[in-house]
Amino acid sequence: MTPLILITLVLLWQFVLLGYTFTLAGNAADEAVRAGTAAPTGARQGACEEAGRDKLPGAWEGGAEVDCSTGGGFVTARVVLRVPVLFPGTVAFPFEVRGEAGAVEEVTD
Repeated sequence: MTPLILITLVLLWQFVLLGYTFTLAGNAADEAVRAGTAAPTGARQGACEEAGRDKLPGAWEGGAEVDCSTGGGFVTARVVLRVPVLFPGTVAFPFEVRGEAGAVEEVTD
């Protein structure tokens, strides 16, 4: 019975990490697009990437991809994270979790 309980706990922990990664990706995309809309056009990518990585824990920050784009007065941010296997900061699964957000571009005069 003990092996079955341990396997169940490991699987539950892995699902918690998967859900947490989805939450982190969505929040990072929201933060990135918020900073991207407020930044001047030339500094948008840098501000977007910095804000997208700012609140990510170290285990997720290293492999994170943050990208912003602008089109038609709309700013979009895309964050891609890897799901760790059992222990954050070690091996990751071969699939990615994506978070995307968008907001209307702020006009600064």
